[in-house]
Amino acid sequence: MHNELLKIGPFTVYGYGLMIAIGIFSAYCLAEYRARKIGLDEERVFGMTLWAVIGGILGGKILYFITILPQIFADLSLLYRDLLEGFVIYGALIGGFIGIVLYCRIWKMKLLAYLDLALPSVALAQGFGRIGCLLAGCCYGHETSGAFAITFHESAYAPNGVPLVPTQIISSVLDFLHFFILLYFVKKWKKNDGQVTGLFFMLYSAGRFVLEYFRGDLERGSVGVLSTSQFIAIFMFIFGAVFFFVLSKKKAAVSDEEKKQDE
Repeated sequence: MHNELLKIGPFTVYGYGLMIAIGIFSAYCLAEYRARKIGLDEERVFGMTLWAVIGGILGGKILYFITILPQIFADLSLLYRDLLEGFVIYGALIGGFIGIVLYCRIWKMKLLAYLDLALPSVALAQGFGRIGCLLAGCCYGHETSGAFAITFHESAYAPNGVPLVPTQIISSVLDFLHFFILLYFVKKWKKNDGQVTGLFFMLYSAGRFVLEYFRGDLERGSVGVLSTSQFIAIFMFIFGAVFFFVLSKKKAAVSDEEKKQDE
């Protein structure tokens, strides 16, 4: 795969950055359209997207530095040398989530409703982002002799000339699948605010936990027999289950009580 898609003089268009940009723009357009359709304030979507992106960048960077703390203690220059490289998706999810929460609190918006609006868009953006990973060769799989494999020749990250499990393609397909599942759930099954948010975190965490067994970039660290991402996935799944089964039900109970008082 080629990360340098186009070069005009000193200006270079990189596939990874382009896919990230397409993902963010698509996520924003979808959220704005859905906000208008379901009666939420579409004018707040741009600000919410901006806060989510800034939070995601900071969270992804901070968690990356946490995973390489031993190396940083040994060489503090990594703090600025790796400033534009190295990114952990779970950190981005956590940071983006916090960004949305803060934005909704500041503007006194319905938190669960806007989270449910945002999370299908996040899944869509992740799908495009993983295509960027494929073009760059990062987040690669381990070596394989199976027919379902991909071989890089000019990657700065993945081993070149070696058949690898195409984890980027699998991740992208899963993310797009999550996107369609969430939209279908909204249309057919959603009863209370918070359920879509919970379902997103459960789906992503379960898929990521399994996919980690096929990842080859093990320098990302581990916790016992689990990779760092698998360890985080367990708590993210529980977090999603709380949203799906507890917070949404609590909100529904409050709404029912308010209806009775109005009567």
